[in-house]
Amino acid sequence: MLRGTFPAVLTAEAIALLEEFRAGKVDIARVLRAFRAAPVADLGFAQVDVHRGLRQGFPEVIFGAGKTPQQVTQIAARLWKHEGRVLITRVTAKHAVAVQRRLGKAVHHEAARCITIERKPLAKRPGSVAVVCAGTSDLPVAEEAAVTADVMGNRVERIYDVGVAGLHRLLGRLDTVQAANVIVVVAGMEGALPSVVAGLVSRPVIAVPTSIGYGASFGGVAALLGMLNSCGSGVTVVNIDNGFGAGFAASQINALAAESGRGDTAEEHR
Repeated sequence: MLRGTFPAVLTAEAIALLEEFRAGKVDIARVLRAFRAAPVADLGFAQVDVHRGLRQGFPEVIFGAGKTPQQVTQIAARLWKHEGRVLITRVTAKHAVAVQRRLGKAVHHEAARCITIERKPLAKRPGSVAVVCAGTSDLPVAEEAAVTADVMGNRVERIYDVGVAGLHRLLGRLDTVQAANVIVVVAGMEGALPSVVAGLVSRPVIAVPTSIGYGASFGGVAALLGMLNSCGSGVTVVNIDNGFGAGFAASQINALAAESGRGDTAEEHR
């Protein structure tokens, strides 16, 4: 199989074409035409990047907010045709109904406000991504991060409702947190949890401020500033409520760890 000799960033479509070429089923001219083809599918209202999987290892992700169900469905159908794998974030129930009618394999992750569509799930790479969530109110953002990391081929450990108001809850799951290759920490209010986690682990921490909190939280700005001013070393901060961005970055970090041969690291902490 060419999967063992070509970079993992090749999409399923490209791999299949190269395998056909190696088997003598297609000639070099067809292969060259395919790779020289324009990387954009023009839908009129959208320019779909159909080569992003080749460049980044995962297809273009659809941001559903602000798009009609019909627009989301058309973009998803084009990506499905080219990639066989689709992730749509920030969807409503109407988006989900429309996409499922067109593409029956679509799975609506209600808590995450996401839709995933896969011909075949990616094999899980070694190691894990831990998603640590401060409170139940932060779950939509945490689940967006978890679903993103999962569909990109990572084993995800969910550690929820372990905010600093009851620190013993986090300490009770510390072995799992420390064993992960990268930790996504989601918190609203004052945003203190990432600093606490960073002081307990030797792994990268991606902090996600949420818009959860009372008036002086300013829609997540207080948590954002608290995380940007973290005294914990190794804390990187994404935008308010950006669970997708955190999950994507965590997947990239875990992929690097897998490529370096680190794999599961739990034994390092025992």
